[in-house]
Amino acid sequence: MTLDGTNTWLLGAPDRLVVVDPGPEDGVHLETVASAGRIERILLTHRHPDHSEGAARLHELCGAPVDAADPRHRHGGGGDLTDGDLIGAGNLRITVLATPGHTSDSVSLLLDDGSTQAVLTGDTILGRGTTVVAHPDGVLADYLASLRRLAGVGDAIVLPGHGPELPSIVTAAEEYLAHRAERLAQVRAALQRLGPQTSARQIVEDVYADVDRSVWSAAELSVRAQLDYLERH
Repeated sequence: MTLDGTNTWLLGAPDRLVVVDPGPEDGVHLETVASAGRIERILLTHRHPDHSEGAARLHELCGAPVDAADPRHRHGGGGDLTDGDLIGAGNLRITVLATPGHTSDSVSLLLDDGSTQAVLTGDTILGRGTTVVAHPDGVLADYLASLRRLAGVGDAIVLPGHGPELPSIVTAAEEYLAHRAERLAQVRAALQRLGPQTSARQIVEDVYADVDRSVWSAAELSVRAQLDYLERH
C-alpha cells in the first residue's frame, strides 16, 4: 500500500535542514537522516504511521522539534502546522497548505527557492496511482476541495509521500479530480443497478472488479467516503 516505501524529504542546506515525514521507526533510516546535517525542524504531512512513527525517535537523535497538525504527534515543543504558516530553511521558503481529505489533518507544503516551486503532497497526491480517502477520518468533499486548491497552485513539481516526483501539480491534481468524478459515476451506477441498500463491500466487488484484491480494503474506505458524499450532495 506504500508503493516503494515512504519518501523522507530533507530540505535546505546541511547547516539548516527541515525534515518532512521521517517515516516508520526504522533505526538505520532515522540515523542516516539524523547524520545528514543540523536539523532545525521536523514536519509531518499527516498522522499515518508510515509517515509519523519515526518522528519521536528522530527528535531524540537530533533534538529538533516535531511540528504536526495533529497535536498527538508533536514532540519536543513542536507546534501546529496551520494553513498559511511560513517556515524558512536556508534560502527555501515553505508555506503550509491545509489539504484535508486523505485524512483530516493532511497538509501539503509549497516550496519556493526564488526560481523553482515544488509541492510536498504527502498522501494527497502520490507519485503513481491514486490515494485512499480514509473514511470516516477522510472526507471526500474535503479531498475534492484540496485537489482543486492544488490545481490552482500554478507551475510546480510534485514531491509525493510515496513514489517518484511528478512534473506538474496542476496536471496531477486535475487527473485526480477526473478519476474521482469517474469513480463517483461508477458508484452511482452501481447503486442504481444493485439497489440503494448495497453495501460498500458489494460496490467494491462490482466497481473494482478489475483491480487487485490486495487493495480492496483500501478501496472500501474510499467507497464509504463516496457513499457519504452522495448522501450529502
